[in-house]
Amino acid sequence: MNAKALNLQPNNPMHGVKLADMLEVLVEHYGWEHMAFKVNINCFKQDPSIKSSLVFLRRTPWARTKVEALYLECIQKKK
Repeated sequence: MNAKALNLQPNNPMHGVKLADMLEVLVEHYGWEHMAFKVNINCFKQDPSIKSSLVFLRRTPWARTKVEALYLECIQKKK
């Protein structure tokens, strides 16, 4: 990400963050089991993986919205 891109949305914590990166942060912070508790979707419960979660979340806007909200909550806690 270049400096110009950062200047376009300096107050948006989601700007430039890839869905795969969000999932990696969440798995590291919460683990799959707690993520499944927070966001009740099968791709977090049954044989979870980043790849299967990405496929589901890219096709399911309501679930992606919930995961993005969980990510925002997670990065706020880390600050």
